[in-house]
Amino acid sequence: MSSFGSPIDMLLAPAVGVAEPHPLIILPFCLMLLAIALMPYIHGHWWEAHYPKVAATLAAVTITYYVLILRQAGRMIHVAHEYVSFIVLIGSLFIVAGGIHIRVRGEAKPWMNCIFLFIGAVVSNLIGTTGASMVLIRPWIRMNKYRITGFHVVFFIFIVSNVGGCLTPIGDPPLFLGYLKGVPFWWVLRKCWSAWALVVTALIGVFYALDRSNFLRAPRGVRDLETARETWKFNGMRNVVFLAIILGAVFLRSPPGLSEALMVLAALGSWFATPKPVHKANDFNFAPIREVAWLFFGIFATMAPALDYLELHAGHLGLDSSLKFFWFTGALSAALDNAPTYLTFLAAAVGGQGFSLGQPPQVVQFALLHDHELIAISLGAVFFGAFTYIGNGPNFMVKSICERAKVRTPGFVEYVLKYALPVLLPILSVVAFLFFSRWQVL
Repeated sequence: MSSFGSPIDMLLAPAVGVAEPHPLIILPFCLMLLAIALMPYIHGHWWEAHYPKVAATLAAVTITYYVLILRQAGRMIHVAHEYVSFIVLIGSLFIVAGGIHIRVRGEAKPWMNCIFLFIGAVVSNLIGTTGASMVLIRPWIRMNKYRITGFHVVFFIFIVSNVGGCLTPIGDPPLFLGYLKGVPFWWVLRKCWSAWALVVTALIGVFYALDRSNFLRAPRGVRDLETARETWKFNGMRNVVFLAIILGAVFLRSPPGLSEALMVLAALGSWFATPKPVHKANDFNFAPIREVAWLFFGIFATMAPALDYLELHAGHLGLDSSLKFFWFTGALSAALDNAPTYLTFLAAAVGGQGFSLGQPPQVVQFALLHDHELIAISLGAVFFGAFTYIGNGPNFMVKSICERAKVRTPGFVEYVLKYALPVLLPILSVVAFLFFSRWQVL
């Protein structure tokens, strides 16, 4: 582990001497997305058995191209750093959260579910969307165990895993990258709170309508059962210390490898310090993190040409308004990892105004003088990260945990067509109109 820089260093480091990839090499990334989206429907059993081979094969095509054709082995080493840092963070949070058992009091009535989601949205700003997702998804499943369905999973991802973490740099990786580049810590809260409140309120409102209908359709006996005799109870609270260590480690940028080493030690400490009954109560196993590790190995490797091509051609996209920055950042954050997408468009915006992303004082000036462009990039990256399972790190993890818990979870295509497009897109279109159009009112 000592050879790797911190998770943030890997993303902040400039891609020195990046050669332009041929557009066709983006094809493995497209195939990777199509496989994730369609193979569970075409041949589910085959996919469950062979998805590691598919991910490794497609990744090998991209790696071979960069090493042998472009002579850019350093670019692939950089990608490997990013991937290891990502998996260490996600994996350590997964293990520590698996040692925290929360039993929720109440009957999981619609109003209680709404309160839980709102609390999750706030907590996401304190421990990050990944931390909040890993800690809260299991109690969310338990409190709705008698009537949980697909939309419960989707709205948890919308609110807790993505939109909720829009108020602090801790909340979501793109915002943290902006903070390290020079964006003032409290800038996000001061500038983005109204959009956060609008989107969180709208999503919870839509969820309440769906959940109330679901609750009223449930048999009266099921409604009476729920979890009325349970109380608020927390087991494994010693893991809060390990969680704090992981979150603190994210801020460490030197010496190289210290951040990841602390995360691994925290995960090991949590694993051995957590009583076995707590792991059993959480039905804890390593299958979800194993699936995420293989799939994101393929995604990280095959995504590199798309990101490089975007970086080299961002200046040709005609980004001359905050509205365009919002939609372009959002659209690509939905299909690519939202953290590097945020940095790409931030660099384009800062450079377009004559500033340098490598100079924190100039980034501060940009944030003060051109705040609308930065707001657009920030909201586009965070909000649209919820648009697909691969838009943000915790999305796929939540999906995997729910599937292992035998919860009916929408597939990739169903997630987009049934929920993201009809629910999330109209709400984000309202955000675009109110905040970034020529008729903006906020």
